[in-house]
Amino acid sequence: MEASLQRAGKGIISLFERHGDQPALHVPPVGRGNVMVHVRRRQALLVALGFGLAGKSALAQTASVPKVVYHLSDFGKVGFVLGNIRHHFEGMGGPEKVRIALVVHGPPLAQFRNLPENAQVATELQALTAQGLTPYACSHTMAAMKLTLADLMPSFAVAEKGGVVMLAELQQQGYAYLRP
Repeated sequence: MEASLQRAGKGIISLFERHGDQPALHVPPVGRGNVMVHVRRRQALLVALGFGLAGKSALAQTASVPKVVYHLSDFGKVGFVLGNIRHHFEGMGGPEKVRIALVVHGPPLAQFRNLPENAQVATELQALTAQGLTPYACSHTMAAMKLTLADLMPSFAVAEKGGVVMLAELQQQGYAYLRP
């Protein structure tokens, strides 16, 4: 880079000079012919400071509790997804370190009916909701299966506009989307 700047001709000054083995930023005195270089450097410095402040703001936002939404629409994956959520809470260091939602639509919603044959799923769901999991049931799936909220396991909320709309809304609120 230094060689190309030196070859660029009159008015362009090398940004780096060597002092021993260490390059050092060379700031030429402002004088005749160097005014535009000085102005451009000042503009570059202001832009860099702006990016630095924006980066600090972004860092502060990422320091907040991460949010994740799991999408469940495969009948055979209910136990697998609930296990993933349990491991997610554990891996993050506990429920206070992450906010997790679950959106269920389609055939797997039948496994969340409050029936004796779904006792194992109920036990796992109860443990996860105690840690802060928020489960949502798709209103369209509920209507197709002729289910009410009372038919489902406790703690479910209805995704009134539908499961896929709920997924999109949660993503707009900063939730990361996972579909195991």
